[in-house]
Amino acid sequence: MSGGTRHPDPDQPETARAEPGPDRVAEPRPDPATEPRAGRSGRPRTDPVDPVDPVTESRADHATAPEDDQDPPVRPRPEHTAAPDQATPPRADRAAESGTEQPTGLFDLLGVAAVLLEADGRIDMWSPQAEELFGYDRAEAVGQYAALLLLSPENRDAAIELFAEVMETGRGWAGAFPVRRKDGGTRTVEFRNMRLTDHLGDHYALGLAADRSTLRRVERDAALSARLVTQAPIGLAVLDTELRYVAVNPALAAMHGLSEADHVGRRLGELFPDTAFQALEGSMRRVLDTGVPLVNQEVVGRTAADPGSEHAWMTSLYRLEDHQGHTLGVAKVAVEVTDRYRAAQEAERAQRRVRLIARGSARIGTTLEVERTAQELADVLVPDLADMAAVDLLDSMLRTGRTDPGAGPPLFRALAVKTAYPTDAAGALVPPGRLTVYHAGHPAAQSVRTGRPVLITHLDSGEVGRVAADAEAARLLARAGVHTDMAVPLIARGQCIGVMGLARARNPAPFDADDLELACELASRAALSIDNAVLHQHTRSTAEALQRSLLPRLSPHHPGLEIAARYRPAQAIGEVGGDWYDVIPLDGDRTALAVGDVMGSGIAAAATMGRLRTATSTLADLDLDPARVLTHLDRITLGLDPYIATCVYAVHDPRLARLEAASAGHLPPVLIPSDGPPRLLDLPTGTPLGVGGVPFESSTLELRPGDQLVLYTDGLVETRDDPIDARLDELLRLLSAPSPSPEDTCDRLLRELRHPAGHDDVALLIARVLPLGS
Repeated sequence: MSGGTRHPDPDQPETARAEPGPDRVAEPRPDPATEPRAGRSGRPRTDPVDPVDPVTESRADHATAPEDDQDPPVRPRPEHTAAPDQATPPRADRAAESGTEQPTGLFDLLGVAAVLLEADGRIDMWSPQAEELFGYDRAEAVGQYAALLLLSPENRDAAIELFAEVMETGRGWAGAFPVRRKDGGTRTVEFRNMRLTDHLGDHYALGLAADRSTLRRVERDAALSARLVTQAPIGLAVLDTELRYVAVNPALAAMHGLSEADHVGRRLGELFPDTAFQALEGSMRRVLDTGVPLVNQEVVGRTAADPGSEHAWMTSLYRLEDHQGHTLGVAKVAVEVTDRYRAAQEAERAQRRVRLIARGSARIGTTLEVERTAQELADVLVPDLADMAAVDLLDSMLRTGRTDPGAGPPLFRALAVKTAYPTDAAGALVPPGRLTVYHAGHPAAQSVRTGRPVLITHLDSGEVGRVAADAEAARLLARAGVHTDMAVPLIARGQCIGVMGLARARNPAPFDADDLELACELASRAALSIDNAVLHQHTRSTAEALQRSLLPRLSPHHPGLEIAARYRPAQAIGEVGGDWYDVIPLDGDRTALAVGDVMGSGIAAAATMGRLRTATSTLADLDLDPARVLTHLDRITLGLDPYIATCVYAVHDPRLARLEAASAGHLPPVLIPSDGPPRLLDLPTGTPLGVGGVPFESSTLELRPGDQLVLYTDGLVETRDDPIDARLDELLRLLSAPSPSPEDTCDRLLRELRHPAGHDDVALLIARVLPLGS
């Protein structure tokens, strides 16, 4: 077929060379699929030049062009178009076989149609997309004049002129033109027309066409997407299937502190080695593999934008796929939530402070024991606030109750230490009970000297000696990784009584002002409890010393009796009480036995006990019966308001082998016959001393050699959890077992019945009857 822009054959009739006009209908032509055409043989054609694929206006800015499909045609400026490559690209379904990449779906989305015209304007080739776009199938289109088939009469002249210019000059043309479809409707189609030349020099016209509304929509979507990505205040990125950045918007680049170019081709883990970003990269791989989106994962880390502090982002990931389902990569959306993260951190720190203070209030000061209170403080501090803690008290405070350390450096006694985990640093802490003197630059010494806390936010390994007691302790602290330290004074009633030291090693965060404030709050609460415990200890020691000084020293010889006695002061939070026992020798080989309990505790109760014991001894010398003695003691006790007391008073006469006894509201004595089980004596109970107005009664019983009498105070048998009857039964059970001596019986009863942390005093007196003269 001859191509190109030809002049009509002069041998042909003039009418044969006339161009088709608006009213001319193209002559019927044989189906090019079944009959060869002259142009295919290379012979010159005599057909007139007919209009080819028409096109009209070209819009420089498609994004702002109107959508009206009835736009009047406007002739655009022709553009030079390079001759297209004649190689045929591989088909999409053969891409895998040929080793090429999978095609994109953009052409399918646009529905680009291809039409090839001969030089005279007849349609030579008609693609399937052209059938869909224009409505004519191949048989209906091939061989027809394009202008007559596709254009309305009013548009044909413009199309013919454009076609002729393309064919004569070889410059391509692009623009939009209204096209008449087979169904009679009109559709604005955008064209790209170019001239093709074969190896013989013949020219053809190739037209590529697509529906303009589709092009406008795609262009609008692309423009909108580009603006959204570029102007969005949130971070957006696309990564390929190798998780390498393909595109990054300015917001994400600013978040990372790197340019967009620095991102492209690199992975997140290469940009930021922080473990948080490595974990996010693992999440990307899972999203890419599974297709399951990840929504709102919080990522906290440091970037080049602000390497000195942590930032937080809420990140979402989803897999990108084209319309054919092919995986393109992963899209990432990141929203900066650092302010919210820091606010949450501050709220959590505040809640932690409240919880720690509440726990400290509940756990510190549960007893009036100095060492235990100090250990409770250390237990609260570790591990919630520090990795290790030590509590030291001024030794002068423990010894004298005063904080004056004297002229020399202060002498500390370690009370408690605690570490959050096994560490070499434990060997650097002064063990509880040990005395130590810290050097003048030590935070503990500074804190006690000034009464103010000392905060060291950062310690290099070479500076650890500043917070160590000696060189070996410094070596252990450095090896443990101690990097921050603080010392907080323990101030009670305006006086500094000691110091607590805190340090961190495994916890990487340095102590800050909030930590110091929290430590000072806990120290203030604990200091008062420790001071109360010290005061109680001194008071208790004084009362115990007074109590013991007032108790009798037993004589080894008592006519007809073997006697053993014990006194045990109260433990735990209780103070020394007013329990006492007494053994008073009387005329005629008789012996008075007394056990009593002053209700109350402390020095005052011990003093009252001493006065009652002295009165009992004086009354015993008057040779009064037990009921009369209790009556006089009752009157004396009335003058010792507000104290009352219970008492059992008994007189043993070995010559008559009898015991006369009376009780003033006291627990019943136990009689252990030599030939029978122990039993509680059924004495008239009476009222406690100090109540007044109720007479007392004496009871008499016979005692034979081998019989034993057990007198005791309520601290031996009473507990907070058990009924008194059950405890008395337990006492009788223990006394049923044979015992070699009263001394052994005393020890066994105290061991089996009294809790080590007993809350009450115990006075115990056991007398075993011996033959007179033995």
